[in-house]
Amino acid sequence: MEPSRILIVDDNSEIREIIHILLGGEGFDILEASDGQQALDLMKKMDFDLIILDIMMPGINGYQTCIEIRKNSNAPILFLSARTKDSDKTLGFSSGGDDYLAKPFSYNELISRAKALIRRYQIYRGKDASQKADSDEYVSDKKEPKEPLIFHHLRIDESKEEVTSGGAPLELTDTEYAMLLLLVKHRRQIFSAQHLYESVWNEPYYYGANNTVMVHIRNLRLKIEKDPKNPALIKTVWGKGYRCD
Repeated sequence: MEPSRILIVDDNSEIREIIHILLGGEGFDILEASDGQQALDLMKKMDFDLIILDIMMPGINGYQTCIEIRKNSNAPILFLSARTKDSDKTLGFSSGGDDYLAKPFSYNELISRAKALIRRYQIYRGKDASQKADSDEYVSDKKEPKEPLIFHHLRIDESKEEVTSGGAPLELTDTEYAMLLLLVKHRRQIFSAQHLYESVWNEPYYYGANNTVMVHIRNLRLKIEKDPKNPALIKTVWGKGYRCD
């Protein structure tokens, strides 16, 4: 089995070296880029299981780089930045980021966040299944694929991890896909921000996670709702959380 590949994008060579040593020691295949353009050039040549992205860089900043990456890739993006205001985090999530870790960071937290993002990416994009293609379980699944979920104008195909609207594929990030799948499978059940975060991110709830969930819900609505300002699919239950009707 090939090791998961991580791209570190930061103009600070010392930061890149520290992260390279930390995650390389965990068995990951690490590549580095010193700016956004170099990162985009690398991503044209190979796929990555995680991108660790700084915000303040010369040329194309981290937000712009993230937006460009999202045009062609759903690989998880972890912002790593000294900018810690809520507005900075919101902008990071709005541009397509999956997680945000402030500098200076705990080495253990970086490693755990990286592993969690990669694990979710592999699960929801079927990499684990493809690596077990010869297993009896996988063969059985191929013979008896799950019936697609139909929810209003959406069609969710779990076998392909694909969501379509009126036959047109929707480009969802892995986090957005996981969130939508959870809500649709448990329609009419109210999920608090804490329940959503712990179920989708597979991590303990922490202060500030409410904002993370809120931004991902907003991004998801922009992609699946006919009128995102008046959502009909994902409803907000004030003071309680979110649900699919």
